[in-house]
Amino acid sequence: MIPLSVLDLSPIIEGRDAAYALRNTLDLARHAEAWGYRRYWLAEHHNMPGIASAATSIVIAHVANGTKTIRVGAGGIMLPNHSPLAIAEQFGTLESLYPGRIDLGLGRAPGSDGLTARALRRNSLVDEAEAFPRDVLELIAYFRDATGPVRAVPGAGLHVPIWILGSSLFGAQLAAALGLPYAFASHFAPGQMMQAIDVYRAQFRPSDQLERPYMMLGFNVFAADTDEEARLLFTSLQQAFVNLRRGQPGRLPPPSAGFEDQLTAAERAMIGQALSSSAVGSRDTIRRGLASFISRTGADELIITSQIFDHAARLRSYEITADLM
Repeated sequence: MIPLSVLDLSPIIEGRDAAYALRNTLDLARHAEAWGYRRYWLAEHHNMPGIASAATSIVIAHVANGTKTIRVGAGGIMLPNHSPLAIAEQFGTLESLYPGRIDLGLGRAPGSDGLTARALRRNSLVDEAEAFPRDVLELIAYFRDATGPVRAVPGAGLHVPIWILGSSLFGAQLAAALGLPYAFASHFAPGQMMQAIDVYRAQFRPSDQLERPYMMLGFNVFAADTDEEARLLFTSLQQAFVNLRRGQPGRLPPPSAGFEDQLTAAERAMIGQALSSSAVGSRDTIRRGLASFISRTGADELIITSQIFDHAARLRSYEITADLM
């Protein structure tokens, strides 16, 4: 089995608040470390009632401080929302506090809607997205250059592995051109996954950070003691996804038996496509799902996300998956 990692959106569930979500995030991270997961990533999203990791660097520090060996990082920082210098300083600080354990994944999406993007003091979305390659190079330079007129302190001279994140061919091409590892968001946007894999591997050019292509793919896992239980747990993510597509994002809802029966044919098709990179079931079902996905994609690593309402059930899902490693 290839290495497995954790992608945590720090879900805020119905009836609870962000403080509860962040306590669960640290608890899951400690279990993931004990179970042998390679890294623990958190994602930047804004104005999302069901996600507690908007201040991503702070949550990374929270997790890194409460663990000992697992790599902790951003999956990812939405760079158009920030100045490259500020991110170099933040992650230079994290690397100084937790040396050898910090990853920095970078995305070019805003992680929000247009109104929220403006509240983040961003300029034109198009201009900022087109500036992403330039900003990535500027950020890399801050880590490398300890002599320039503007220095990242802390940051300059520190080794913080940089990843490119994406769900299209743009990120694959950029990661290949810069010789960086690439993480594809196949857990919710698998449409161009296979093409992106081919582009990244075919166009990859070695760099100081990476000699050969390295690709990590997002994958949903809902593991339980029975297939029936796992399918019920999965309905929380299905509900959240439909609510988001309807323009009604909210906190992660509890499981709902028979939820799919309430959907239109178009909504069922949408969920089926968007969440196709998933394994839902008992141990044997998960084993087959993981093996099939790895065989089809040739992934170097999977990053597992499990948006499960009940924290104990979420821990159990990750524990079952870890056993398969």
